Amino acid sequence: MKYNVWLGLLLVTAVSTVTLFAAESLLERRYKDGEKLTYKMHGLNNNWKYEIQANGVVMESGGKLFEEYGWTGMTGIDLSAASLAFRQKLSLSPNFTLTVPDLSKVQPQMIGPITDLLTFYADMQVAQHGQLSKAGDHYYFKHGAPNSWADGAYYVLGQDSIDFDVTLTKVDAANKIADLNVRHVPPQNPEIKLPAEWMRKPVADTPNNWVEVAKQDGKYIAEVGKETFDVKISVDLTDGKILAAGLENPVEVLKRECTDEELTKCGEGTRSRTFRKVDIELVR
Repeated sequence: MKYNVWLGLLLVTAVSTVTLFAAESLLERRYKDGEKLTYKMHGLNNNWKYEIQANGVVMESGGKLFEEYGWTGMTGIDLSAASLAFRQKLSLSPNFTLTVPDLSKVQPQMIGPITDLLTFYADMQVAQHGQLSKAGDHYYFKHGAPNSWADGAYYVLGQDSIDFDVTLTKVDAANKIADLNVRHVPPQNPEIKLPAEWMRKPVADTPNNWVEVAKQDGKYIAEVGKETFDVKISVDLTDGKILAAGLENPVEVLKRECTDEELTKCGEGTRSRTFRKVDIELVR
């Protein structure tokens, strides 16, 4: 499943809908032009384990400071020239709009790492808006609006819906480190489109917030379920850079194969669970 890209799109949409702060914040990023940052990423995608490195440098353009990353050293994969030449622009500055980069030229194995790094930066921008200042401070951002990845050809429907539940869990003044927990949770009333009545019954313990319908060989592969993210981020309070971050992404899904577009003539459903775990750490 391509939920990495979907999440990147959703986060960009969510961040663009908040009015970001202007006043100084505990989590404010203070950039130095030319600063270099290197992150080691470890990932588990169901049964596939990998490592990869993101090499970044702080740059300035049009009065905006950002970090530009290239990727190297993916385990088990010889990265192509196009993948090695790929550059990703990210920033923790509130006046910088995050975007999902053009992923058409990178190898498929790199899409997850690229969009997961975007997830950490987008979550930090959401957290910054909450004006968190002491341990225990909490911020809930109701987003809910559906994000779509339907292409009209293979994916005739693809939507998910989340809110953000952010907590400043720890402030270590002596070591100048803050810890955050950013949970991506199903809204009370997800705004996804559910074309068939059987899709309304919760697959897990919350209302379904994820749906996908693909057209394949004259049939419709319909899936519905619950998707969540649990993201933890450690921040350097001296300048606001990310020191380490991790996410866990389970998806509980009910899948049925249908013969009609209305998804009323379907076979027995099958349940499945996917799980991803990704961690990054700043190389000192």
